[in-house]
Amino acid sequence: MKNPLMKRLPRELKDDFVKYLVLFMFMTLTIGFISGFLVAGGSLKTAYDESFEKYNIESGHFLLKNEADNALIQMIEKEKVTVYKNYYMNIDTDSNLDGKTNSTLRIFKNRERINKACIMEGKLPVSDKEIAVDRMYADNNHISVGDSIKAGEKRLKVTGLVALSDYSTMFSNNTDLMFDAVLFGVAIVSDDLFENYNHNINYCYSWLYDVVPQSDAEEKKVSDAFLEKLYRNVYMSGNEIENYVPRYQNSAINFAGNDIGGDQGMMLILLYILIALLAFVFAVTINHTIVRESAVIGTLRAMGYSKIELVRHYLMSPILVSVVSAVIGNALGYTVFKSMVASLYYESYSLPTYETIWNVNAFILTTVIPMAIILVINLYSLTNKMSLSPLKFIRRDFNKSKKKKAFRLNSKIKFITRFRIRIIFQNKSSYITLFIGIVFANIILLFGMMLPPLLKHYQDSIIDNMIARYQYVLKKPVEVKAKDAEKYAMTVLQMNKESISEQISIYGIEKNSRYIKDTPIDGYYISSSMSEKYKIERGETIVLKEKYNDKQYRFKVKGIINYPGSLAVFMNKNQFCKVFDQEQNYYTGYFSDTKLNIVEKNIASVITEEDLTKTSRQLNVSMGNMFYMVEGFAIVLFIMLIYLLTKLIIEKNTNAISMVKILGYNNKEIGRLYIIATTWVVLISVFLSLFIASGLIHMIYFEMMKGYSGWLTLYIAPSIYIQMFMIGIGCYVLMLFMQFRKIKKIPMDAVLKNVE
Repeated sequence: MKNPLMKRLPRELKDDFVKYLVLFMFMTLTIGFISGFLVAGGSLKTAYDESFEKYNIESGHFLLKNEADNALIQMIEKEKVTVYKNYYMNIDTDSNLDGKTNSTLRIFKNRERINKACIMEGKLPVSDKEIAVDRMYADNNHISVGDSIKAGEKRLKVTGLVALSDYSTMFSNNTDLMFDAVLFGVAIVSDDLFENYNHNINYCYSWLYDVVPQSDAEEKKVSDAFLEKLYRNVYMSGNEIENYVPRYQNSAINFAGNDIGGDQGMMLILLYILIALLAFVFAVTINHTIVRESAVIGTLRAMGYSKIELVRHYLMSPILVSVVSAVIGNALGYTVFKSMVASLYYESYSLPTYETIWNVNAFILTTVIPMAIILVINLYSLTNKMSLSPLKFIRRDFNKSKKKKAFRLNSKIKFITRFRIRIIFQNKSSYITLFIGIVFANIILLFGMMLPPLLKHYQDSIIDNMIARYQYVLKKPVEVKAKDAEKYAMTVLQMNKESISEQISIYGIEKNSRYIKDTPIDGYYISSSMSEKYKIERGETIVLKEKYNDKQYRFKVKGIINYPGSLAVFMNKNQFCKVFDQEQNYYTGYFSDTKLNIVEKNIASVITEEDLTKTSRQLNVSMGNMFYMVEGFAIVLFIMLIYLLTKLIIEKNTNAISMVKILGYNNKEIGRLYIIATTWVVLISVFLSLFIASGLIHMIYFEMMKGYSGWLTLYIAPSIYIQMFMIGIGCYVLMLFMQFRKIKKIPMDAVLKNVE
């Protein structure tokens, strides 16, 4: 015989249609986005992993001061590696032909045996008047196939858009805090054009191991052993190693791959917290339904219906809504959201083309586990509620133990205030869920809102605290006559702390420097960013080591210099020369506020405002759209929770509202009783959530940033807290009008229909 309770299911869904519709939409969007994120991430990660073999990506590369002769190459290849020339030039580029240099292109020949290119659009260059540029650089600079750009003194036609397999992320230097795909890009030209360029060639050599290491640990061991032998061979040949980057340390190759898979844990935590919140909202909704239909439930129990049958019946609504949400969410995840997430990745990284791959793991994580969470929470709530006897249901007595007296409120408190306090405690489960939801929504909202001001503040701080407008790093000493040119010495050491390993710049500064405000007279000073990241204070001793050997240096920190531009140690130049065993007139570059007249071949690099602000610039480009998505998501969550839970509170108190209407209270007076009680809770929750969200964001931010090279000082603009408070109250005010309409619709005879 068909269960007659099934006939009630459509009516229950219809009666609570708006509530279930809101839950359905939010759950669908949440599952859809996370599913799309996992599917797009999994597909892109597969394409990325396969690219190592498909495009024959290098095992590493090293940069020599001078071109290696055949004898040196043969000596190096005896160490069980194959070496390939990978020469490149960094050329100033005018991408929009307005007569001004606005970016830099790193130009390679077309590499056919190693680090091959993926052609995204168009074709590779053939003549000496053609060029193929990186697809992401082209997007950021509004370049299309067929356009022309000026690279150096040559005007070239763009014949294709490519993704270079060894530059999936646009790091111009491996030590940079952030990549830059706006003012830096990579490109391919024909062999003839490369040879005709009159620019400083970087003698870069890539290698592949004859026997590929099978793990990161093995690769590190092999790489370290190869470095020792390479250093010896290069030194014996009279050449010098200027840079050495094994593949496992190459940010341009690895950063995108780590990021694509690295966000999965955070997104799943977000999903499960949201699903748990929705499950509790379902539970509160069902509990309210049980209270409303308690007499019916008691009668059914007395007629012979078991607890299991009733539990199963009341589970049907949330399970049905969840199943439909999961099905539609997954469909959207594999179509709309997958493409949306993939486009976000393509805005940040220069990835090869990919194919969508069915992800069983994503289905389990975004559908099976959320369904289990909803089932367990609601099953526990229902089982607990259904353990009452039929008689108690009929009497609407939901206390399992002896009925307790309501706690006494001070008679000096006004009656209206006491009434509102009673409302709050009678609906404490709904209000607790509302508080948790507001806290979580404000954590997400704060994360989305703080990033644009943080980047702007970081950029302003960098500019305000620049050492000089131009910082020249030389390949060899060059004397200049400019008045504002000031010599400095610099080297790079390695910081190894916990799991973090990164390069620290060591500066030797002239006495009475015009560029460093707090010129070190004696002792060692560190930059403010280094102090913040590693939590180093005055008086502590830090240990740094040379990158290519185990020689260590100990520096006792005497002070901290306000310099957010990089992780650095400062000392006077005489002390620098003693520490690093250099002659007293030793220097490696110039600080200057004007451009110096130095032959390009003698310059290793020039650090300007554009170089120092690339982090904020790139993050704005890569994550600008994501900021607004996060903010919108948090606001929708906020509105949904307030709407559902305040609606439940009004419905739960239908009898009481009907009674006070009989006693002569009008709708406005009743609204002041019930709505103001909720307003107290919302105001307190929003206010407290700002402190809780701020504290959690500080912890999350430090843990998130400490794994990256460099440091962005956390800054939360004070105005953000005001904006968040106003957004929260604004969302609540919108809901007030809807709840007031709900109160007006409650008839006076409602209480007479539910007389105990």
